[in-house]
Amino acid sequence: MPTFSVPFAVKEVREYAARFPSDGDDEALALGRRARERGHYTLEEFRTACRWKTPRSAPLVARNSAEAVEASTRLALSPASDEHERMDALLSLHGVGWPTASVLLHLADPDRYPILDVRVLHALGVHAPSGYGFRFWDAFVAAWRLLAREVGVDGRTFDRALWQWSKEQDASLG
Repeated sequence: MPTFSVPFAVKEVREYAARFPSDGDDEALALGRRARERGHYTLEEFRTACRWKTPRSAPLVARNSAEAVEASTRLALSPASDEHERMDALLSLHGVGWPTASVLLHLADPDRYPILDVRVLHALGVHAPSGYGFRFWDAFVAAWRLLAREVGVDGRTFDRALWQWSKEQDASLG
C-alpha cells in the first residue's frame, strides 16, 4: 500500500482551503446532511450529488430507480453497516464508481470520509491506481483521517486544502 503524506506545512492548510473554489459546496453539504439525518438519499439528492462530482455520469445515474437509490444509500448510511457493505451498496448503483461513492459518503459525513479524487491523491503523494479496490480505499480513508486529525482541521477543510494544493501545483490533472 502507498504511503500518504501532506506535502505542505500544517499552518498552510487553512490558506489552501480558503482558496478552494467552493461554488455549490454549501448546498452539496446540506444535501448530504439531510440524507444522513433521514438515513438515505432521495433520487433527486442522489442525482444532484453525482452531478456535483461528475456531470459526465448523468446518463448512467439516470438509470437508477428511486427504490434502488433509497435501498442502496440506506445501507451505505446505516451505522450498522461495515465499510465493505457501504461501498458495495453504493457501487451497485448505475453510474457510481469509487470516486462518486466517496462523494456520497463525504457529503453525508465529511469528517469521516474523504473524496477519492486524483487531485487529493496527488496532494497526498500517491498516483491514482489504474483501478480502485477496497484495500486501496480502506488505506486511503485511514490515512486521510489520521492526517486530518494531525493537521487539526475538519474533513471538508482538509479535502479543500488538498485539492487546492494540487491545483496550484499541476493544472493538468483536471
